[in-house]
Amino acid sequence: MKNRLVKRLAVGAVALSLVAAACGDDNDSGESTADTTAATEETTATGDTTATADTTAAAAAECTEPTKVKLQLQWFIQAQFAGYFAAQDQGYYADQCLDVEIVEGGVDIVPQQQLADGAVDFALSWVPKALASREAGANIVNIAQVFQRSGTLQVSFKDKAITSAADFKGKKIGNWGFGNEFEIFAALTKAGLDPAKDVELVQQQFDMAALLAGDIDAAEAMTYNEYAQVLEAKNPETGELYKPEDLNVVSYEAEGVGMLQDAIWASGEKLASDEAYKATAVKFVAASLKGWAYCRDNAESCRDIVVAKGSKLGNSHQLWQMNEVNKLIWPASGGVGAIDAAAWDRTAALAQETKNLEGKTVLTKAPDAEAYTNDIVTEGRR
Repeated sequence: MKNRLVKRLAVGAVALSLVAAACGDDNDSGESTADTTAATEETTATGDTTATADTTAAAAAECTEPTKVKLQLQWFIQAQFAGYFAAQDQGYYADQCLDVEIVEGGVDIVPQQQLADGAVDFALSWVPKALASREAGANIVNIAQVFQRSGTLQVSFKDKAITSAADFKGKKIGNWGFGNEFEIFAALTKAGLDPAKDVELVQQQFDMAALLAGDIDAAEAMTYNEYAQVLEAKNPETGELYKPEDLNVVSYEAEGVGMLQDAIWASGEKLASDEAYKATAVKFVAASLKGWAYCRDNAESCRDIVVAKGSKLGNSHQLWQMNEVNKLIWPASGGVGAIDAAAWDRTAALAQETKNLEGKTVLTKAPDAEAYTNDIVTEGRR
């Protein structure tokens, strides 16, 4: 099993490098294939600093030696993380007397484990993955739920007639593994399908090559990345780019099995025992959410920031990504970064109820009450 995992990691890494190279030739005109998202939000939910301007000014005035902070990303540099790069680029971290180093992720990096091991101060991770690590002993806490909804899709061509999870029966269903497949199993369970008998689950590389080649019937994709990769590919029958009307898309959020994704995680031990760390967490989250508010209002600028930081996915792809990521963050009914109890409970319940091919669930019991807190976000708004 371990050897197979290593092989899969290697294949995924090679595939990702090929995708990055291919998308690097993307149209650099800056035009997006998605409509620009200019979501509006209540002032208290935007991350704007009207209510905290005096505090920020005071912090900047008193700053003599910035606090060094390391943030672990969960993937390679792309607009999925634009808010953090914007907070760095626009000086929002510096305003809080923070010197933030953003650590790039990758196929073989587990962000929440990096945090638990003390290699970084904060980490980004999907909630089910992080809760599994917490149940296994990692004392980590969700201190800001940045993505308010799931962006995971299953994408297929029209001729496969896959419009819901129930249509997965008898089909080859691609997935990335490594904890990204939880929603697929949840959707199969809800549809009354046995993942071991009713579908053929296929390990998918970190691109859409298998779908485009016809090797699988439906591919796992994120709204902000792989779905766009299909639309950036040419239909060999027409010589034109594929269009949305050529595809069917199953949204796991719409299927009712969407799980919470990108969140900021902190050390539970330090939050409880180190007041300086807790104060840093408040400042870091406040500045990060301000960065996300900037990206909501300045999508093209954040595209440029991410590309300048080293993303290889190209201008138009990154603008698509920025617009789609904004849709996952805004609107935020409880305010940006706030953890919605209902969405949290749904994620936890699905993680306890959904079985994989081996009959195991992501979680064996409900997460304890200390697994998340809204206190850090709330304090940062003052």
